[in-house]
Amino acid sequence: MLMRLTTVAILGALAFPTMAHAQGKKKPPNIIYIMSDDHANAAIGAYNSWLKGVVKTPNLDKLAKQGMRFTNSVVTNSICTPSRAAILTSQYSHKNGVYTLNDALDPARIHIAHLMRRLGYQTALFGKWHLTIDPTGMDHWSVLPGQGVYINPKLKMMGAKKKELKEFPGGYSEDVITDLALEWLKKRDKDKPFMLFCQFKAPHRPWDPAPRFKDLYKDVKIPEPETLLDDYKGRAKQVSLIRMRIGQDFSQRDLEMPIPKNMSGDELRKWGYQHYLKRYLSCVAAVDDNVGRIMAFLEENGLAEDTIIIYTSDQGFFLGEHGFYDKRLMYEPAITTPLIIRWPGQTKAGSVNNDIILNLDHAPTFLDIAGGDIPKSMQGRSYKANLEDKTPPDWRKSSYYRYWMHLDGSHNVPAHYGVRTDRYTLIHYYGKALGMKGAKDVTLNPEWELFDRQKDPQQMRNVYVEADYAPVVRELRMELDRLRREVEDDK
Repeated sequence: MLMRLTTVAILGALAFPTMAHAQGKKKPPNIIYIMSDDHANAAIGAYNSWLKGVVKTPNLDKLAKQGMRFTNSVVTNSICTPSRAAILTSQYSHKNGVYTLNDALDPARIHIAHLMRRLGYQTALFGKWHLTIDPTGMDHWSVLPGQGVYINPKLKMMGAKKKELKEFPGGYSEDVITDLALEWLKKRDKDKPFMLFCQFKAPHRPWDPAPRFKDLYKDVKIPEPETLLDDYKGRAKQVSLIRMRIGQDFSQRDLEMPIPKNMSGDELRKWGYQHYLKRYLSCVAAVDDNVGRIMAFLEENGLAEDTIIIYTSDQGFFLGEHGFYDKRLMYEPAITTPLIIRWPGQTKAGSVNNDIILNLDHAPTFLDIAGGDIPKSMQGRSYKANLEDKTPPDWRKSSYYRYWMHLDGSHNVPAHYGVRTDRYTLIHYYGKALGMKGAKDVTLNPEWELFDRQKDPQQMRNVYVEADYAPVVRELRMELDRLRREVEDDK
């Protein structure tokens, strides 16, 4: 049985970071952690995808030119609430207790914001929190209730009554979030370093663009990904059960127009793709616009050289690859995230890093940069040296992934776990719900998929049963078992 740690046990296991920098002479760098929701790598010009010729992200592209762009930033569970909990706690779902969208972060659990405060940082969070409880560890916060809405958003303000929300008439969520963040920066204690979490709703479904961007792609034909018309042949049968197919599984609300009843199959998928991508990319435009506002504020207020900017997403997203939208599945578009970091004087401008970075690694890195100790309970690892182009020789060569939700009815993605290396992805659909909360009591036959991403970067050919790959299968299954033991998810 999975046990939830008590408050006392958590506090005892954490071994708080030291306050060495607080007594030191040099103030550590400020940190701005900007996280969007469901932003795919492909939807940023700097990532050079098939969308490069049409996607408009000038500010994120500028950030990449000024800092370091990571190509192997991956999550441990590609779903919003669990990913956010993993980022804060630097723990896998089975350790922090947040497995699915239905789980809340334990309000007694100590996470990165608490630890940065102990190191003398001011902490604030604005935007999407999505962990059921009110934010903890923050000196100041204003958050969207649950998913929130794009147009005329309402936010819960720190100190408000339980269900009291403040409405921002005429506002757009990303603009309002940035307004609040910049206002806090203006009023902060200028004698102390700060850590600001600016967490956008966009480009999460449903894709409602800001009015100024609603026609941004009106007359543009969006290029299609190679695998848009994937028929899932040769893959695990459970993949064909997934309800994330463009066109077929869209609602009228998704595209703000009726789904044509006279279309089906490939024709419907191609039609849906154009409308979906135009709305999605228009939402991305508001994110990029507000990243530009933050960058400009730092320059105008003399903060640019003393502030680290991190831009990432809580997970990746399918933009038509394999005919899918959404995330969850252990395929590259869903588990890889954008990660762009500018650290003046430390990261080389325009550099690219190919190391495997987990979303668990952010919290240890922030502590390392701030001069604090990293608690033993954290399962991630600091990538501070990687930022300085000094990747440790023992840096990880593989990563472990587990998606716990099982045939939830809305997307029908089966529970699975696996191992990913720089070349291979091995996935095990283990076939039953294992009694997880909210899971249907459905048993499927266990299945395996193996992809050689060097030869098959689009993950179209499952080579698990091919004789030539038998040695690879043996090696990867051993590595998978090792990782499960290492992260203590082998029970």
